[in-house]
Parts: sequence; structure tokens; C-alpha cells
Amino acid sequence: MNTRRSDGVVLIAVLLLTLLMSVLGAALALMASSETAIAANFRNSQEARYAAAAAAERAVVDLAATVDWNQVLDGTVRSSVADGAPFGTRLLSDGSTLDLGQVLSLANCQRTTVCGDAELDAVTTERPWGPNNPRWQLFSYGWLRNVLPAGGIDSAYYTVVLVADDPSEIDADPSRDGLPPSPGAGVVELRAQAFGPRGARRTIDVTIARTNAGSPRIVSWREMR
Repeated sequence: MNTRRSDGVVLIAVLLLTLLMSVLGAALALMASSETAIAANFRNSQEARYAAAAAAERAVVDLAATVDWNQVLDGTVRSSVADGAPFGTRLLSDGSTLDLGQVLSLANCQRTTVCGDAELDAVTTERPWGPNNPRWQLFSYGWLRNVLPAGGIDSAYYTVVLVADDPSEIDADPSRDGLPPSPGAGVVELRAQAFGPRGARRTIDVTIARTNAGSPRIVSWREMR
């Protein structure tokens, strides 16, 4: 009788120990999976940052080669990095799509539909300049691998660079650069964005000023999420 009871206790103990080991194994597997995902997300975020920076630097080079920045501000002239028409959707590396029109509208009026003049000139926390609010234009858009020298890197990131007039101007005409000595004359804003796998995204805002020699210089460089 006692032997049977002892065997039963041992069996229960073995079952509990097996259950405990199974739970510990599952917890370790989940922890390893979570750490792998965290590491991948961090890597993707850093790669998106570098991609946005590379796109911004290339846009500065293209601006340097543009004599009349008014043609950039009104959308007449764009960067040599452009993979087709400045509208429509692009298929990203993870199978998701990016709508260039939505990217533009989100920058101009924080909505995904086309912005009207009232929304463009509305005074908001993000855009407090009213009629001098930046009216962003697509300047460059394409894969990072097409931004870098041939054979440089086969990147999975798609980049978009928007350009707009400096909002410190007071001429109420964001489609044209002001003339000296007005505030903001010879100054434009760039917004470089990178889109990658698993929703990775990074944005860099850059302020560019034209020097007396005609070449642009970077006034400010702000990294955003």
C-alpha cells in the first residue's frame, strides 16, 4: 500500500517537473524570439536612418546643381533620382505599398487626401505660419540603391525627399524663394524619408542656405522618427 502511494507521488512529481521544464523551455524560446525581433527592429531603424541621411545628402548635391531654386519650389525641376511619374504607389521590399500622394499630403496638411488651399494655409501647431506655410513638393523618390554609386549597396529601402520654401519668409508665396534682404531669402527646407521592411521608417529635416558663392550649405539637420 505504501509502495503504491510512493509510486503515485513520484509520478506526480515527475509530471510536475516535466510541466515546469516545458514552461521554462517555452519561456526561453519566447525570450529568444523577442530578442531577435527587437534586434531586427533596431537594425531596420538604423538602416532607415542611414538611408534617409544618404537621400538628403544626394538632394543637397542636386540642389547645388540647380541655378533657380524657384523651379524646385514650384515642382518644375526635380532631382535626377526619380523612378517615374511623381504620383501613384510604389511596391516596397516587404510587399507593402507606398503612395507618393499620401506622403505629400501628410507633410502638407497631416491628412492622406489631397490638401485644399484652406488646409495648406491653416494655422496649426505643426504649421503656424499661415500663408507662408511650406508647400512641400516631391524632389526625389526612388530606391536607395539608385541614390548611391553603382554597385555601392543593394538596399531594401525606398527614399523620398520633399522640398519647400523656408517658412520664415513673409511674402505669402511659398512657391518662390524670397529676395535679399527679406527673411528666409536663399533658404529652403528638405525632408528626407526612408521606408523599409517591417514598417521601418525614418525622417530627417534639413535646412539649406545658398552661400554668396552660390553653393548650398547645411544650416540645420534634425532627425525625426
